[in-house]
Amino acid sequence: MGRQVSELGVAIIGCGLIGHKRAKALGGARLMVCADIAQDRADKLAATVPGCRAVTDWKDAVRDPAVSIVMIATLHDTLAEIAHGAVAAGKHVLIEKPAARNAAELAGLAEAAAANGCLVRVGFNHRYHRALQKAHDLVTSGALGELMFLRARYGHGGRVGYDREWRADPKKSGGGELIDQGPHLVDLARWFLGDFADVDGFAATYYWDMPVDDNGFLLLKTAEKKVAFLHASCTEWKNTFSFEIYGRDGKIDINGLGGSYGTERLTFYKMLPQMGPPETTSWEYPMADNSWDVEFSEFVQDIRLKRQPSAGIRDAIEALTIIEKIYRISGYDHHA
Repeated sequence: MGRQVSELGVAIIGCGLIGHKRAKALGGARLMVCADIAQDRADKLAATVPGCRAVTDWKDAVRDPAVSIVMIATLHDTLAEIAHGAVAAGKHVLIEKPAARNAAELAGLAEAAAANGCLVRVGFNHRYHRALQKAHDLVTSGALGELMFLRARYGHGGRVGYDREWRADPKKSGGGELIDQGPHLVDLARWFLGDFADVDGFAATYYWDMPVDDNGFLLLKTAEKKVAFLHASCTEWKNTFSFEIYGRDGKIDINGLGGSYGTERLTFYKMLPQMGPPETTSWEYPMADNSWDVEFSEFVQDIRLKRQPSAGIRDAIEALTIIEKIYRISGYDHHA
């Protein structure tokens, strides 16, 4: 059975960049075990907390009785396997997006979690960026009126050897750019507009020498014909995040995510009865990204309240199902 909040010990599986970000955002929880197939990476992260163990087998970490929460930040090919193993061991799980290489790998996870008294959260941390939180507040307050559509772009700048990294190996990644940055766009679009009844789009490999996509274009429609037009790209050449939401009474324009993506900014354009130039209000968030901290804090609340996390397994399955359809109609077979 899942453990109580007062006993929260954490294991981090995968001690790369994201594992380190997670370790710095644990609030009052305690890092007990670090696991990585590379001993030196596990040692380095474990050394940041007195008494923390370093192991190379994730099974050692999830079996540790001092661990209540397992955070999984490995490559895509092991995310689901470890999540299933952690839930079977009775642990709460935070699994990084996309949570699996495909939706089928998540089959049975929700049922197993329920049977073992565990909660599973999926790491869609972009929901917790300050600008996205502000946008959601504005939308739910009715400030934009009825929503009509949104348009978003998310892209990497280039780096030498990108096409020789693990992301270019479909066995490890499950796909290219569309399953890398694309899940964040799909998740945010569903967060604002709801489920999509119609899915269309195209994925292509324009530049990089790799068997996976480097660009994905999505046109998603809800049953009410609200539209999300999304573009994920790793030929953006300059790190880019742009998210625009359009309602009948106004528009929200978000740019940047901090760091190399530029200062996080939100501008709200409120249409006036006489039309013409809108009333314009802007917010800037130049401070450090706290989305990891806020997301984990909410997961602790989920556990305390025995509340299903949002985002959870269904959100990951919905995003993966959309991405798989785009891959299928674009001629990619990452199982081949």
